[in-house]
Amino acid sequence: MPAPLTLPRLCWGSPNASRHALLVHGLGSSAALMWQTGVALADAGWHAIAVDLRGHGAAPRALDYSVAAYAADLAATRRDGDAPWDAVVAHSLGGAASVVAAASDQSWTQKLILIDPAVLVTGRDEAIVRRSQERAFADNRYETVREQHPHWHPQEIELKVDAVTRASAWAVEQTSAQNDPWDVRADAARLRVRTHIIGGDPDVYSLFTGDVADAVLTTNQNVTMSVVSGAGHSPHRDKPDETMRQLLEAL
Repeated sequence: MPAPLTLPRLCWGSPNASRHALLVHGLGSSAALMWQTGVALADAGWHAIAVDLRGHGAAPRALDYSVAAYAADLAATRRDGDAPWDAVVAHSLGGAASVVAAASDQSWTQKLILIDPAVLVTGRDEAIVRRSQERAFADNRYETVREQHPHWHPQEIELKVDAVTRASAWAVEQTSAQNDPWDVRADAARLRVRTHIIGGDPDVYSLFTGDVADAVLTTNQNVTMSVVSGAGHSPHRDKPDETMRQLLEAL
């Protein structure tokens, strides 16, 4: 793996809790945008730690924005005392990087919860992701985000604006450019930790669906899946109550 960077952290819950989770955001996002997951876990007695990925938020900038580089940073992100995480909860790009990290080091976490992970991004999905990021950086006003996502919590909109403001547009652009192909299916097949995927509704939009989902679930018996009806690629923002219910049930 590439040389890792040290990632900044945000925390929810008591550090003395018996269970510790790492939260990982997606492309163009930030640690702060995992707040609803952090709150739900803290309320359930967990200590939750979210990180800014390289090129995002307050994290260091770099030249390498391959999924392998993101995974190296996560694999080097450990609990105090170097114990395995009790769970890693990761969305989209964070999900892909967490798959690679967990497949490479079985001592990193005891469980993976992946929220609509970007296991394979190609063709139509690749174009959709690129256009979405371009639009976000072209017009990052609160009013624009609210118009696009009127059902999001007001804090979600505020933090999305902040995340785009603090992210490197070049890093986000290079994440697409440097991952050709963007494909971690082989790593998903090697996962030995219990893994549950919370997918978006394919009738709305989901990256992890169809043949990709079928192949991963068929290839690896350690992987299970549920779907948040009516949610798109970000179920934890679109339908937070149902997503948190499925998350806590999976844990």
